[in-house]
Amino acid sequence: MQKIEYTSVGETLYRDTLPNGLRLSVVTKPGYTRCFAFFATNYGGADRRFKLGGEFIDTPMGVAHFLEHKMFDMPDGDNALATLAANGAQPNAYTSSGITAYHFESTENFDSNLRMLLKFVSTPYFTEESVAKEQGIIGQEIRMCEDNPDYVIYDELMCCLYDHHPIRDSVAGTIASIADITAETLYNCHKIFYNPGNMALAVVGDVDPEAVRAAAMELLPAEAGEVPGRDYGAPETLMPAKPRFIRAMEVSAPQFLIGAKLPYPESGDALLRSKLLSGIALRYLYSQSSPFYSRLYSEGLLNTDFSADCDTAAGTMTVFAGGESRDPEAVFDAFCAEAQRVADEGIDEAYFSRVMRSGYGARVRALSSFAGLCASMADADFGGYDCLDSFAVTNTITADELLGFIREHFRRDRFAMSVITPAGKECCESNA
Repeated sequence: MQKIEYTSVGETLYRDTLPNGLRLSVVTKPGYTRCFAFFATNYGGADRRFKLGGEFIDTPMGVAHFLEHKMFDMPDGDNALATLAANGAQPNAYTSSGITAYHFESTENFDSNLRMLLKFVSTPYFTEESVAKEQGIIGQEIRMCEDNPDYVIYDELMCCLYDHHPIRDSVAGTIASIADITAETLYNCHKIFYNPGNMALAVVGDVDPEAVRAAAMELLPAEAGEVPGRDYGAPETLMPAKPRFIRAMEVSAPQFLIGAKLPYPESGDALLRSKLLSGIALRYLYSQSSPFYSRLYSEGLLNTDFSADCDTAAGTMTVFAGGESRDPEAVFDAFCAEAQRVADEGIDEAYFSRVMRSGYGARVRALSSFAGLCASMADADFGGYDCLDSFAVTNTITADELLGFIREHFRRDRFAMSVITPAGKECCESNA
């Protein structure tokens, strides 16, 4: 395995691409009692149409999420979730628009828990009866999400931003779409997307990297399958499909989420740099130590729930900012005005220096989150870069580069907003 020392942050990374195509990353943490393992496939809710063997294949909305639910069932009747828990692990899984991940944390029996993780994720077992039962369970989950303001405000913002990219659709699918999922659908998609050449394994803890590699070599298929080509439709423009979504729901105060699309870089190094620039721009403009936040907080337009972030998934990059406000439209105006002010006046060098130091410190502190580090390593493997390179790359970002990034991408006409208002206090605007 390749060993890389990151002396500036005191981390050691071991990585390898196995003969079967699996990307393996291990960060050793000598002396720690807990370990974290993260086994992910580059397959999420947006991957519904793909090309394999020269032919395009279409699948129902929600298959990736459905697979996640069913993968814990084992052919011998055991449930891998229960087995891991009984062995001292804390297991879980999730599906996003871009990936599906299975993970656990443990302070004991790491080797046996890792072997169970590798085994159950690579062992599909579905019956028509179990699929029918799961359709009912996931149907209830879909209905709950439809009544959850946090899900609604995000899904509807994506519909505002994206005209046709499947990232605008719910990862869980719809009641109608999951009715079309069969055991055969699940077997086919598992064979296609859960092949080692489309997967990544990330581990953090006081572990032997070679032992992790040996377990993967022993338990996973020896050959890499064909990695499917994703089809997300025609390229989208960077302009939002529509400027607003507004809905009344049972909330105590208006909630809002502002977002914009950014271009998705083709190379891994450019992707890492763009992600870092996005995060620095959001921190410079809208962090809770920014002039923007201080002013709006003092005016009662924002509270401590306000936050901003950047996300990349399924060939898209999106920046977000949201929280609660008595007047979301006033926040939107101030949000856009702040970016325009910086674009016109330029970067304050002293403030820029503070932002860069605080951002660097936050990334160093994040290394103590084994779960977050594993997820970042897997994302980086799929994105074609090394997440620990972020420290060195950050040091090369200048105030002039940040200013150009803000001027190009943080324009009022590029932003859309999704709003949830308290029932009975609806805004007069339409969802046009």
